[in-house]
Amino acid sequence: MEPLDTRTYDPLDYENLAASCVQELMRRGPYQLPIGARFDGAGVYALFYRGDFEPYRPISSSDATVPIYVGSAVSAGTRKGIIEAPDDFVAIGPVLFRRLQHHVRALTATPNLRIDDFLCRFIVVRPLWTEMVERFLITHYRPIWNLVLDGFGNHDPGAGRHQGEVPWWDAMHPGARKWAARLRQTRGEADARERLRAHLTSRENR
Repeated sequence: MEPLDTRTYDPLDYENLAASCVQELMRRGPYQLPIGARFDGAGVYALFYRGDFEPYRPISSSDATVPIYVGSAVSAGTRKGIIEAPDDFVAIGPVLFRRLQHHVRALTATPNLRIDDFLCRFIVVRPLWTEMVERFLITHYRPIWNLVLDGFGNHDPGAGRHQGEVPWWDAMHPGARKWAARLRQTRGEADARERLRAHLTSRENR
């Protein structure tokens, strides 16, 4: 028989909350992109790649269990603390749906990827909790588009703003976003491939 496990369980403990969020996300979907029906609400989501682009083959996930990217979406006023987050998801509007549609446009324009090779899982969450749930998911899965080839979630910085380096994501996928061409081209696809290869190798050796 198993020995008695008398440890105190606190459902609000950080690790237990994180596990609950991960489990709930993985119960939803997966769904093919683009999402076919508009819906209201803020929330978090994960994208999964199941194609044969050579650099991503080690994390290709046909069963949608290994995210390539995790993100969140709330209304701009909520994120800045300007407005109180409503419980009525209709009042919030389709912010999560729009965020996914924004990603679809970027992926569709990417020369070396196909939108048909992407799946999505998402959960509608009250805005108060979205950023915390997003952190849980990133910490748990460590997706490569969040931590290695970061920048996929970036927006156009605007022509009048300081022009920084091209994001690692755009280095791997040049031409997908026109605004990235205005940034300093300090890294290219070969650099991005080597960065990813080194990361995957170090992960295997742990």
